[in-house]
Amino acid sequence: MKLSWNDYISIKLHKTDLKLTSYMKAQLEPFNLAPEQSLIMLLLWEEDGLTQYQLAKHLNKDKTNIARMCANLERKGFIYRVNCKDDRRSIKLFLTPLGKQSKERIIPITEKFNDIVCENLTSDEINQLEHLLTKINDNVEKYS
Repeated sequence: MKLSWNDYISIKLHKTDLKLTSYMKAQLEPFNLAPEQSLIMLLLWEEDGLTQYQLAKHLNKDKTNIARMCANLERKGFIYRVNCKDDRRSIKLFLTPLGKQSKERIIPITEKFNDIVCENLTSDEINQLEHLLTKINDNVEKYS
């Protein structure tokens, strides 16, 4: 049996991702941050001084993509990069004063966004969703 357009779970996930990204893009625009850049900032607010390699692993992005995003964040004044003394190939990322100060304004936006996404979902449904998304990611990774 051939699937129709609306039967593909991958298309439903893609549509959801587009809506989520569009919403966050609009919320972060006044701060000159793209949604993917805000993910780097969230990680650095939790642990300043992560390497680009660590960010790539956390975000499941290739090193080139991370390097480009970090260069943009550096140009915008949010972070600065430092070559590691013990490993010349590694680059650590640190928040600038602007990067540190922006946490106070960005975190409430990300928390509100999480509340909006989870609105009308029970904790059991959230757990189930997390479980299902993990299974989907594992399925795709198995064939990548």
